[in-house]
Amino acid sequence: MSRVYNFSAGPSTLPEPVLKKAADEMLDYNGSGQSVMEMSHRSKVYEEIILSCEALLRKIMNIPDNYKVLFLQGGASSQFAMVPMNLFGKTKKADFVLTGQWAKKAYQEAQKFGECRAVASSADKTFTYIPTLDPSTFDKDAAYFHICMNNTIYGTRFTKLPETGNVPLVADMSSCILSEPVDVSKFGLIYAGAQKNMGPAGLTVVIVREDLIGNPIEGTPTMFDYKTHADNGSMYNTPPTYAIYICKMVLEWIEKEFGDLSGMKAYNEKKAAILYDFLDASSLFKGTVVKEDRSLMNIPFVTGNEELDKAFVKQAEKAGFVNLKGHRTVGGMRASIYNAMPIEGVEKLVAFMKQFEADNK
Repeated sequence: MSRVYNFSAGPSTLPEPVLKKAADEMLDYNGSGQSVMEMSHRSKVYEEIILSCEALLRKIMNIPDNYKVLFLQGGASSQFAMVPMNLFGKTKKADFVLTGQWAKKAYQEAQKFGECRAVASSADKTFTYIPTLDPSTFDKDAAYFHICMNNTIYGTRFTKLPETGNVPLVADMSSCILSEPVDVSKFGLIYAGAQKNMGPAGLTVVIVREDLIGNPIEGTPTMFDYKTHADNGSMYNTPPTYAIYICKMVLEWIEKEFGDLSGMKAYNEKKAAILYDFLDASSLFKGTVVKEDRSLMNIPFVTGNEELDKAFVKQAEKAGFVNLKGHRTVGGMRASIYNAMPIEGVEKLVAFMKQFEADNK
């Protein structure tokens, strides 16, 4: 069977060279006579893998020296609790911008630990835009200010960061990390589940400024304290070893194919424009997001007819375009075109959509 074009929101498509190399090394990694999947995380051979992965991530994202990189488990959803546990400190207050389901979940979870305010929301229009923010409404005494940088379900993204002053900006970047350059120094903490742009499910990456580590709220479990992992090089317990190994190869792939994240962004912009340009010109398909807030990674669209949407998803799957069904809270379709989705995949999808439109006039 030939490979399909996988438009899944996550776990998502991975670069084929990475998958092929992983297959070649499955039984014998680098002459060790063993798979990465089975080797000790305390071994010298594995130590080289995790240290190389961190070094590459620091290089590609230009992470300042006063930030720790943590390789954790539990998905981005675990960070909805770990962030307030570690950052709330004395004030136990935080501000949130509600731009979708994951931002809402982070907000709701943090409420278990302190006082949380929603300073803005786009729920009134089904999260199809990023709300305008007024810095005068921000709490200057907040322990942190939280945003979801790219909204996987609804297809929006922040193109301008909020000005939070001395309040640390915290961002969930699960569905946009590594897709374009970001100035890490503008954030107090960045977290991301790996299963969209970094590797397979099971790995969660946290990039946190050092001064935000070491003052957890009382009763924080040892495993939920960032200091535990920072002090032990992410090896306090067994880390997600195989996912880190794949992440390292994904980073190598980005560097080899695109040079840096500016090159990656240019590729992603070109890829997204192919689909957005078609949607803007189509008489059948329509994008659901305001133009200025469109995501480069997740593109939701509809026909306006539920039965036609279902027919499209079914026919697309038969043609080799899988996981195009939109999230249940939105309906319609969604094409997730993460870093590893080739331009050819988007071009062929658009060609299929043109034919579907012609057949359903």
